Amino acid sequence: MNRINWDTLGITASVACAIHCAILPLFLSSLPLFGINIINNAVFEGGMIILAFTIGSYALWHGYKQHHHHVIPLWIFSFGFIFLVLKEFFIVYERWLLIPAVLLIVSAHFLNYRLCRKANHCHVQDCAH
Repeated sequence: MNRINWDTLGITASVACAIHCAILPLFLSSLPLFGINIINNAVFEGGMIILAFTIGSYALWHGYKQHHHHVIPLWIFSFGFIFLVLKEFFIVYERWLLIPAVLLIVSAHFLNYRLCRKANHCHVQDCAH
C-alpha cells in the first residue's frame, strides 16, 4: 500500500509557493497578454496559502501525534505561516516577509521529517505505531 509522506508533500508545496511568489513574476510576466493572470491574483494567492496551511498542518500534526511528540516543528511552522499571511497585508515588505516565511515553513517540515525518522520505536503509551 502506498503511503503519502506528508512532510515531503508539505516541503514541495512550500517550495512551489516560494517559486510562485519569487520567480514566477520574472518569467511569466507575459501571461496577461493571453488573458491569464495568476500573478497578484488574490484568489490564487489565497488558494495557495490555504493549500500550504492544510497540508502543512496535517503533516506536522500527524508527525507530532503519531511519532515524535515534539511541538517545536509546530511552533516553527506557526511563525513561518504568520510571516506568510503578513506578506499579503504588507505588500511593500512582501519579499522581506516571504523569505523568513519559506525558510521557517520548510525548516519545520524538515525537522518534522527528521524527528519522525528518528522515532522508529514506541516510547510513550499513547504512541500509535
